[in-house]
Amino acid sequence: MFEEVGHSVIKPNRTVLQGVSGLAPPGELLAVLGPSGSGKTTLLSALAGRLPVRRTSGSITYNGLPFSAAVARSTAFLPQSDLLFPHLSVRETLAYAAALRLPLPSADRRALADAVAAELGLSHRLDAAVGAASGGERRRVSIGAELVAGPALLLLDEPTSGLDSTAAARVVAHGDRWAVVAAVHQPSGRVFGMFDRVLVLAEGGRPIYSGRASRAVEYSVRSGIAPHSKQENREEPSTHHEDPYSIKQFLVLSYKKNLDCIPKSEIYHHHLNHDRFLKCSLHHHCSENKWSTSWWVQFTVLLERGSKERRHESYSGLRIFQVMSVSVLSGLLWWHSDAYHHMHDEVGLLFFFAIFWGFFPLYNAIFTFPVERAMLIEEHSSRMYHLSSYFFARMAGDLPMELILPTAFMVISYWMGGLKPSPREFLLTLGVILLNVLVSQGLGLAIGAILMDVRQASTLASVTTLAFLLVGGCYVLHIPPLIVWLKYISFCYYCYKLLLGVQFHENEHYECGAGELCRVGDIPVIKHMGLHKKGLDVAALLAAMLLVYRLAAYVALRIRLHRRH
Repeated sequence: MFEEVGHSVIKPNRTVLQGVSGLAPPGELLAVLGPSGSGKTTLLSALAGRLPVRRTSGSITYNGLPFSAAVARSTAFLPQSDLLFPHLSVRETLAYAAALRLPLPSADRRALADAVAAELGLSHRLDAAVGAASGGERRRVSIGAELVAGPALLLLDEPTSGLDSTAAARVVAHGDRWAVVAAVHQPSGRVFGMFDRVLVLAEGGRPIYSGRASRAVEYSVRSGIAPHSKQENREEPSTHHEDPYSIKQFLVLSYKKNLDCIPKSEIYHHHLNHDRFLKCSLHHHCSENKWSTSWWVQFTVLLERGSKERRHESYSGLRIFQVMSVSVLSGLLWWHSDAYHHMHDEVGLLFFFAIFWGFFPLYNAIFTFPVERAMLIEEHSSRMYHLSSYFFARMAGDLPMELILPTAFMVISYWMGGLKPSPREFLLTLGVILLNVLVSQGLGLAIGAILMDVRQASTLASVTTLAFLLVGGCYVLHIPPLIVWLKYISFCYYCYKLLLGVQFHENEHYECGAGELCRVGDIPVIKHMGLHKKGLDVAALLAAMLLVYRLAAYVALRIRLHRRH
């Protein structure tokens, strides 16, 4: 039930909804009609509790109760576009949605997913990938992912754009269990016949009709805007409002004069006689807890879902080929370049390790949150999980391949490159590389989370990595004081410093000419890096960067989600 709902936006400064009232009783379908820009989607967002309260006026209640966590869990909202993971099957999509919304055992979730799929005519597609489904089937999967929680209110934004009338009838056929509010742009006659109530909005979000669908045609005829037989009591001749703007103004005034009191009286009557909206679902008990499941359940479900969805990406043959080919190529270029005879080559190999495993994970990580932005906003707004459970599940899911690929790379290139063959030096070198990978990934996550735009994030990442490369300790030793601070925030610099410290000692000697030996500590690069300093201090700095970058990514996500409420 909603009364005098209004909403305005800042950029550009305009009013989107003005004095909209209506009613959506259980078991009925309320259709919100109107042209593009009339505020249909905004109204649905308001009913779902997803608009900033400070910019929204009026009253929206759910059986007399204000919006709350329990209401949010009892409300299903489907945006115009289907937000689904394409590599999950239909059954997996529905089962994971149930797992995040309902505290049920695995077997019960699977049975519930199958039952909902049967109701929506998807039984024959349960094991098919969502990405291979048709547009109408994907729309039904989206609806099913919401229905598994047993919602009391179902909000559909343009359902007929991807859902045929037969499929729409399946949704409404079980309407005695929920109230349905659907925003429809141009309904066909068959679809219009399924509407119980109609709310028509004009441009600017002003209502021009609200009431029973069966009376809409009668009202339009009586108002003189539709074909009619001889009709008495027409309020104005049609010639008075042939201009579109005049028609809109006439309808708005007619609504205020004849219909404005009707929705309010129906709302009052409904408030006194109905108490079904927030009844407990058959699957779980109503409560004011903000979340339906525990943090640990959310984490494990999201980890499993993410691992299945991204397995094609994580274990991509192309990605593996890319890393393995670079490792073999670098091994061939530095083939057995031992430090005694080819000291400068070995120094260059270590710098290559630092920059390659500083940039490769970063560019992969910047896509993480922008790609899943819409899904994260939608699911978090539905109170499906904590942001922290999603964040840590995403980190844990990416961890295996972030560690496996560099390990395989180092096994190949380390021994081919002629570095110290001692297991201790190899393990220390590998540890430094893995720490560098995690720091680089953290920076990529932070950039992606802050900008949430792949193109902007890629641009900033390229500038950042180039700056870190130049001050990494190999190309420029004497950096101007004005920008010397760049060196101390470059993880490549610290990684390179640690790698040099693992492989070399200042008092060692190498062949620097025909039978001539030189001290390792006198090499300009090594002298500049300062191998005498403790490696644990440098490793601690990298570990601090790892935490700071990830914290920045989390805070950026938190702020972005908070701004939407």
